[in-house]
Amino acid sequence: MTAAAALDGMLSKVVTIITCDGRNLVGNLRGFDQTTNLILDECHERVFSPVAGVEQVVLGLYIIRGDNIAIIGELDQEVDSGVDLSSVRAEPLKAVTH
Repeated sequence: MTAAAALDGMLSKVVTIITCDGRNLVGNLRGFDQTTNLILDECHERVFSPVAGVEQVVLGLYIIRGDNIAIIGELDQEVDSGVDLSSVRAEPLKAVTH
């Protein structure tokens, strides 16, 4: 399966993206191009902390460069809604090093 075919199946669905600099973004996938640049709507960033719960920073309409994407996947909203993010403690992800 090509990247375009995989992304086409995720259009208009909620996705989670981990970027090469360690950010975790969640939003509705609205579009993409041949270089895997993504357009997310109703996007927010989940900022993890080892001492406080997960902070969700509202970003709104957001464009992510394709060369900054490490992982993308469809988010199971039923499972996600059952997680109490205020009680989750985790170290932030480190950036990808080459």
